[in-house]
Amino acid sequence: MSLQNMLKSYVFCVCLLLIVSPAIAQNLVKYVQPMAGTATATTTSALKHGSELARYANTIPAATVPFGMTQWTPQTQTSESKCIPPYYYKDDEFYGLRGSHWLSGSCTQDYGSFSVMPVTGKLKTTGYGVKFKHSDEASAPHLYRINLKQYQVKAAVTATERCGMMQFTMDKTDSLYLLIKANSDYHEGYVNVDSKAGEIWGYNPAHRIYQGWGKSAGFSGYFVIKFERSLTKAGTFLNEKLFKADSIHNNDGAGIYAGFKLNKGEKLTIRIGTSFTSVDGARKNLQAEIPGFNFEKVAAATKSKWEKTLSQINVSTTNERDKRIFYTAYYHAAQQPRLFSDVDGKYPRFAGNYQIEQVKSGAYYDDFSMWDIYRAQIPLFEILDPSFVNNLSKSLILKGQQGGWMPIFPCWNSYTSEMIGDHTTSVISSAYLKGITDFNADDAYKILRRNAFDIPVHHADYVEGKGRRALDSYLKYKYIPVEDSVLDAFHKMEQVSRTMEYAYDDYALAQFAKSLKKQKDYTELTKRSKYYANVFDASSGLVRGRHADGSWVTPFLRDQKETYITEGTARQYTFYVPHDVPGLAKLMGGSAKLEQGLDSLFTLGEYWHGNEPGHQIPFMYNFTPSPWKTQVAVRKILAAEYSDGPGGLGGNDDAGQMSAWYMFAAMGFYPVNPVSGEYLLCSPIFNSVTIKLKNEKKFEVLCHKANVRSTYIREVKLNGKTMSNSYITYRNIMNGGKLDIYMQDSPYKTWASKPNQQPKVITQ
Repeated sequence: MSLQNMLKSYVFCVCLLLIVSPAIAQNLVKYVQPMAGTATATTTSALKHGSELARYANTIPAATVPFGMTQWTPQTQTSESKCIPPYYYKDDEFYGLRGSHWLSGSCTQDYGSFSVMPVTGKLKTTGYGVKFKHSDEASAPHLYRINLKQYQVKAAVTATERCGMMQFTMDKTDSLYLLIKANSDYHEGYVNVDSKAGEIWGYNPAHRIYQGWGKSAGFSGYFVIKFERSLTKAGTFLNEKLFKADSIHNNDGAGIYAGFKLNKGEKLTIRIGTSFTSVDGARKNLQAEIPGFNFEKVAAATKSKWEKTLSQINVSTTNERDKRIFYTAYYHAAQQPRLFSDVDGKYPRFAGNYQIEQVKSGAYYDDFSMWDIYRAQIPLFEILDPSFVNNLSKSLILKGQQGGWMPIFPCWNSYTSEMIGDHTTSVISSAYLKGITDFNADDAYKILRRNAFDIPVHHADYVEGKGRRALDSYLKYKYIPVEDSVLDAFHKMEQVSRTMEYAYDDYALAQFAKSLKKQKDYTELTKRSKYYANVFDASSGLVRGRHADGSWVTPFLRDQKETYITEGTARQYTFYVPHDVPGLAKLMGGSAKLEQGLDSLFTLGEYWHGNEPGHQIPFMYNFTPSPWKTQVAVRKILAAEYSDGPGGLGGNDDAGQMSAWYMFAAMGFYPVNPVSGEYLLCSPIFNSVTIKLKNEKKFEVLCHKANVRSTYIREVKLNGKTMSNSYITYRNIMNGGKLDIYMQDSPYKTWASKPNQQPKVITQ
């Protein structure tokens, strides 16, 4: 080889290395631990404040894609019951692989699901559960594998946006049977086998809970399974009884079996399409996403999708544990809302009766754990993927148009009235004010305004979950008195918490109204955004239950759970005024009093991280003379409430809100008031963070530590210029640039300690 050719080869190799090495160096998928959150939490706050159910993060080790339609998970629980996820780490018996629509980290329900269970040897249609150890499992975002030693077969599953693929590898020469069941607790599922077509298909009707409990949700979870081998031995079963019939309704213990004869080392691969519109929709989705039987190719493509998603945020640290927690949090934060439309844009009409609609552009999403995700999870993706948030906003507007009222907590494509507040208002207003505006703002405002000002004429609509709960009392008294029991809601009473959350939602809608030049509404809603003050008892310095005559509820137990507070105590809920912290401080007697109140909460061990209404609390020191206390409080929470094991979350992850909190806090900023576009600063745990924005820019956070113990902020520079504010803005981030944070190991008590250096007061 000539010297010239050698040099060309050398240059080519170096260039190739430069192109390939970043992707290789990233390999971020390896840091994700899908098992995190599948065991009970052991944190101090979870044990003190949480119920037994609340101590579970309730995540599942799903093979999926970001925001996919169906999650594919091992099944150790066979029902779709409320608060029971398909998989618990404590369980030791495997019942199949499930195509699941479980709301990650929730205490809700699975719906429209089905399962596939491999059995070898003699056909067994009852008692087929098999013991396993966690050493037999391997889980990643794109792939789950398990070695079923008793059956001498290995099972694996991977995913695409709407479909899944399973592969079964024999460790012996024997018969392999697959048992396919629709997991309908209502015994309404249906399964069918078509041996000539080489497919099995079925459906599982979805049902509502909370409002309309047990009623049809107006759609089903449909599935179709294609086999790479001929279906020569297949039929139906009901418990031990086998039938030659090609279909069976899902009575308890009913399903379809498909049998194959395989040699040791041989594999059986199946393709599975899912849909919420029809079996034909599932077929179309399958043909579009998995047209062939190359399992490894599909798994590799899904891994690449996760790598692309995770690599939007690159963190630098020598602490591998922190990386595992961070990228696992990212995985959990990218589960829901759920893709609900097919590849052709069809989706079930919201709150409909098996009616099909068509999106004009983009995609339709559902399963919004709205009480949780408006705080940090959706704000995270306002930064990472504004077009995705635009799709979410358009989906919410469609729901409001089709159902007549904006849903408060839309899940299983239905009204629910689960939890409290009206935080769809926050999500859409926040998006619009940040320039995420590719939707009809007038249509959106009209529906949001209806929720804020009107009460359903027909009580039956209210019972169905339409409209704000107890709005009549809120408007009449300017708070919700304890005499209003709020009976037509899953969360009854909770009057003080509702008052405070409606005040925030009114603030959010006021900002939207202002941007649309609706001055009259802006003035009225801004006034209403102060209604939180009407449940503040100056004598105690805390919020408190109030009667219709204006008197306070007695006795007052500030640190015990009361019926007028949602999942917490009066002390904890006092600090839920994300839109007007200076106003709260004024009620307390000034910012120093606010600081004392925060000190008391933490000193008494009353901060409960497992419950979302407190997620802004540690950052509220940024509104006091001592912002340095935010820095130490957040660091303590990061260390105490998150770990990298199966019990690594301190409570229900709630569709990624707990995880999104970690991501923001670990990066060094958090959206206390999502609508404002302000992010309050704290101490990053990483040496550097690089966020790759969709506009081709990047935003970097560089942490300059005096030593490894450095926790406290000494100085902050934005794009090289010293800034004295305790916050940055959405525009700062999206314009790209560099945030340098200089830290030391003792409090720097003058940094951002003056009122004019703190987030501005929007509500005057």
